[in-house]
Amino acid sequence: MHEETRLPQNGKEFALFLAIISIISVNIIAPIIMGFEFGFHKEVYFETLQVLPFVWISVILLVTLVANPIVNELLPKFVGPKEGFNARVLFNILFSVTILSILLTVIGSWIGLGEISLEPIQTFFYSWPRNFFIAFWVEALIAQPAARFVMKKLHASQSVNKTANA
Repeated sequence: MHEETRLPQNGKEFALFLAIISIISVNIIAPIIMGFEFGFHKEVYFETLQVLPFVWISVILLVTLVANPIVNELLPKFVGPKEGFNARVLFNILFSVTILSILLTVIGSWIGLGEISLEPIQTFFYSWPRNFFIAFWVEALIAQPAARFVMKKLHASQSVNKTANA
């Protein structure tokens, strides 16, 4: 898996990979969810834009501190060593989105509302399936493919530079 050119191969590349995925995801998922909650109006969109930096920071922290460690434990239990790249990526997205959507259904609401309340917990089973569905498809069809494309281009460029220097 480490030789895969569509994935980060070191810490610096992981930071770029995470930045691409999280920026795309937060800028698509949060406005859609807020639109479903409060209506698709430009005022709602502009209010969403004001809290996006806080949501983005939360996503970065949750991915690195909570989701990745759990996903790294779950993945070998569901995906064998002979499974292909696409199976690994799909399970990774499924597990990551499940964990993050559960946490962000509550935490994201608190950030958006500007207060900690019981409302996101009380409406969790109404909100979470919708949030999961939106996040899963954004991750699977937009954010992750874009980040993997950047990694592939980066590694191709590095390969060309290595052969040119040799």
